[in-house]
Parts: sequence; structure tokens; C-alpha cells
Amino acid sequence: MAEKGKKGLKSQSEKVTIETVATDTAKIPPHSFDLEEAVLAQILIDPDCHQLVKEEISQSKIFYDPRNRMIFEAMQTLMTATRPVDVFMVIDELRTNGNLASVGGAEVIVNLSNHVSAAFHIEGHIKRLKEMYIQRELITAAGKILADAFDESADVEQLINRSQSWVYDAVQNNIKRDVEKIDTIINRVFDELEKRQDQIGEDHLPGVPSGIRGLDEVTLGFQPSDLIILAARPSVGKTALALNIARNAAVQSHIPVAFFSLEMPSKQLVNRLLLSETSISSKKLKGGEKIAAWEWQELTEKSKGLSSSEIYIDDTPALPVMEFASKAKRLVKEKNVKLLIVDYLQLMQGPTQAKGSLREQEVAAVSRMLKSTAKDLNVPIIALSQLSRMTMQRAGGNNRPQLNDLRESGSIEQDADMVLFIHRYDYQNSGDQNAVGKTELIIAKHRNGALADIPLRFIAEKALYEDDNSSSAFVQELQASASNPGGSGEFGNVDTGF
Repeated sequence: MAEKGKKGLKSQSEKVTIETVATDTAKIPPHSFDLEEAVLAQILIDPDCHQLVKEEISQSKIFYDPRNRMIFEAMQTLMTATRPVDVFMVIDELRTNGNLASVGGAEVIVNLSNHVSAAFHIEGHIKRLKEMYIQRELITAAGKILADAFDESADVEQLINRSQSWVYDAVQNNIKRDVEKIDTIINRVFDELEKRQDQIGEDHLPGVPSGIRGLDEVTLGFQPSDLIILAARPSVGKTALALNIARNAAVQSHIPVAFFSLEMPSKQLVNRLLLSETSISSKKLKGGEKIAAWEWQELTEKSKGLSSSEIYIDDTPALPVMEFASKAKRLVKEKNVKLLIVDYLQLMQGPTQAKGSLREQEVAAVSRMLKSTAKDLNVPIIALSQLSRMTMQRAGGNNRPQLNDLRESGSIEQDADMVLFIHRYDYQNSGDQNAVGKTELIIAKHRNGALADIPLRFIAEKALYEDDNSSSAFVQELQASASNPGGSGEFGNVDTGF
């Protein structure tokens, strides 16, 4: 039976089209010749609808009939050139591009006007045509998936990745958000402001708190729909800081968090969390030394907070970005997750790329998809990122990282709402004992707020970042600057965020 199914489908090497799928399934794809002709007729006789058509129909493929597709393309050419769209001009354009005979001759264009009803419903007709086009695209995607799935030599993980990409591509370009008048948006903003006012308290933040006092003062927490890039050179402590933030949000603020670890297995992540929670050495947690009875007791007690928190860990290696988007959507919907963390961006697989495409293009696609997912789910996403070697080779400035150090793609900087750099002074091998653990968390980009350098202290033996002793003075300066926005201080725009 399976062999018969194989033969019934086109070979994987052949191009799968909606026609081949329709032939194999003995079904006609969704379409309506009458609606297509009604829309073309309306364009032909009603210039007032041309702007709507240009906004709603971006490609001629929403017309199933190839002849109607060619007629629309001729009309589209005329509309784009702001030339009249009437019977004679359309016939002339079709004659010029050699398609007049293919559509059935001039008589077909002349007869189009007979298809317009007394009440013009072009907007509804276009909407229905687009719905049927999406259905046809999904059928084509399903055909590709079916053809690949019958190939016993196919890599299943790659098949899943390609399948998700095909379905995503089938619908993404056809989703259109309606235009809203500003008064409806203002009403929504006011509703959110009123809710936030009711929630304001001494420790309340409108966003997801990081647990780092200086950072939260500047950002008011990580905001919904934001993409936050946390970048540093290898071994500086990106994962440690990300885990600290996840732990603070989940344990201290009782906010569900999902951590996607593409590099480190889940057991190692949990060991790191336990290391930061207790006074037990990493050597003992790794099994290198015996754990004393009192240490077992401490470990049991301190782990209770982590166990009762809502931290969800996914350690799938080389996670495809489409699979991440699917998992993230399910976590937000089913577990009410409010913060997503990806460790790290360059290890994530991008959508299926054309053969020979550059690595930069794949990373750019991953970056765009992460931002799109944050916006669609209305939750912040923190994506860890590597920095290029330029950081270590730069003369002067103590190798302070810059935005152009983001590795492999300038689109990361463009897509990010916030870029954070970890700058460890003891990582520079200066030999200065005072530099041990001294760290700055640099807000290098902040689309909706201030830039700042936040002092931290890294405790290596606990893989833990803490507020530096100078953080109190830093926060006081921020608060003073916020209360005097007209002043000339470095942080004068913290209050407004613009």
C-alpha cells in the first residue's frame, strides 16, 4: 500500500505544484472564475477602486485562471504607471506584452463589464479570492510535505524544518493587519495606562523584571514584544547572566519563563542554577568531592524555590527557528510564559535557504523571525549572541564592545529593540586585582529608553552576577535625573523613554 502511495505522487525531484497535487488527489483546488471576472470588471470600469486594489492585491497569483492572471497584470501595469484602465488601454497593454491571444482576444476584455453586479462588493470579493489563494498555497505546501515524507532516506529533522517553513511561507505574506484610526489606538493605550496605575506599588514594574536594580531602573523591566540581544565574547558569562535573569523573574517575581538552550544540556543549566543558589562548590556539584550532610540539607532547602518556580527548559540542539516559534506559541498559550530566552542566536537554524546562500542571510532570517515572534506573542525575547573577534583586536578603550561587533549580521542590530553588552574588566587579562569580577552591563541600544552603563560584580565560583557596591549611587543618579528631565545629566531621558 505504501509503495502504491509512493507511485501515486510525483517524484521528490519534480516540482510540486497545486496542479500536480490536484491531479493526485482528484480534487479541484478552491477557486471562483465568477469572482475573478467580477473583480477584473470592477477594476475596468471603476477608477475609484484602484487604490484599494493596489493595497489589497500584491501579486497576481490570487487569480487561479492563468488568463485572468495575465489580464490583471496588464491592469496592474497601467495602475502603477497612473495611466487610464479601460477596455482599449487593457487590450493595447495585452497586445504589447504578447498576451492578447492567450487571454482569448479583445472580445474577452469587452465582455468583462457584463460580470459586474448592480451593487459593487469588490472588497468582499477580493477578500474571498485571497482566502482561496491561501487555501491553494496550503495545498501546495501539503503536497511538498507529502512528497518529502514518502522519501525514506529523508532526514526527519530537516523534513520538519522544511515543512514548517513551507506552511509559514504559505500564509505569512497573505496576512494583512487592518488599518486603525488613531482614536481607537488612543483608547486602548488609555485602558492599559489605567490598568498599570492600579498595579503601581513600591516594587512594581510594568515589564518583566531582570532582578538587576540598575537595569530595571532604566528599562522598567523587559517590555512586551521587545527583542533584547545580550551579547559578549565566549566565556564572558552570557549564559550565567541569562540564567540569573530567568531565576530572578521566576523565583522572585513568580513570572513563567522559558529557556531555550541550544548549546548546554538541561542538567548543566540546573547545576548552574543550584550553584548560584547555594554555598556548595561547583566541584562538589560535579561529583568531584563528597557533599556533607549539612550541604545536602542546604541543597534540598534552596532547591525548593527553583522547583516551585515556572521555569521551562528546552535543550534541543540546533533548534530550527520555525520550531522555536511553534514551541514558544504553545508555551505562551498553555503555560502563560511571559519571557523567552534563547541561548544562543547563532546556533539556531534559519528557514530553509536557497543553495549557496550566505550565512549572514540565514542569521538575518533568524533575527527577523525572533522579532516577529516577540511581536506576535507580545512577550519579550532575550536572545544571546556572540561578538566578533574585532572586540579583542581593537586598540584602546579597554576592548569595549560596540554595536558593529555583533557577529555575522548587521540585521541583528536593526531588529533588536535593545542591545546589552557584558564588559568584564578581568577578562582583559590586565593583571589588576581590583578588576576581578568588575563588570559593566552596557545598554548600547535602547529603542524606547536611555542608554547606560550599569555596574555589576561577577562572582565566578557561583556563576552569579550581583549589583555592584556602586549600583546604589548609580540608581540614585538615575532617579535624580528622572525627577529633573530638563537637567543636563547623562540620564535625563530616563523618565520619558524617548
